[in-house]
Amino acid sequence: MNINIANVLLMIIPMVLAITLHEAAHAFVAYRYGDSTAKAQGRLSLNPIVHIDPMGTIVVPGLMFIFSAAAGIPLIFGWAKPVPIVPSRFRNIRQGLRMTALAGPLSNVAMALAWGLLLLLYRWLPDTLQSPFAQMCMYGISFNAVLFALNILPIPPLDGSRVVESFLNAKSSEAYRKIEPYGTWIILALLISGALNYVLYPLASLVFNLVAMMIQI
Repeated sequence: MNINIANVLLMIIPMVLAITLHEAAHAFVAYRYGDSTAKAQGRLSLNPIVHIDPMGTIVVPGLMFIFSAAAGIPLIFGWAKPVPIVPSRFRNIRQGLRMTALAGPLSNVAMALAWGLLLLLYRWLPDTLQSPFAQMCMYGISFNAVLFALNILPIPPLDGSRVVESFLNAKSSEAYRKIEPYGTWIILALLISGALNYVLYPLASLVFNLVAMMIQI
């Protein structure tokens, strides 16, 4: 197996930013709506270290890259520590939950657009830097498009489920939350079966198309 270290290095920055800013966006919006829990725990920060989950940010991405590189399609994907939220501290609980949940996926859309704008600059770089810079930008767009698509799904504990829950009454919300212990297994089953691709691809394509429209590719 021949692992391209250059590709690894080009993936790391976009992946870390995608995960870090996603969690920081949750913390920022939660704070704005009255919950200072994340801020008090140092999570209202752009420092990647405070958001690192040993398994999701290091082990899983590392193993995923090793096995995917062996298959000839090197990929890195992972997650950070969830931002602590105490809904009872929100000035408006439903609105606070909804906007805090949406902040993460929407931050990924914003970052995809930012990487798209950066992609426009590659022609002004020296010839030796153009290709790696463009590749890093494409990784940035891809990571954020997939993170948006995944997190917007209404499967607990993903962000999309929090948005759905914010519209439910107490009884329905309680029943919905009972799915959460099985959420990871549901996602894993969808991933292994290939069914997840049929959901993620259209959602991620929305972000890709938005970036393409913006930079007129």
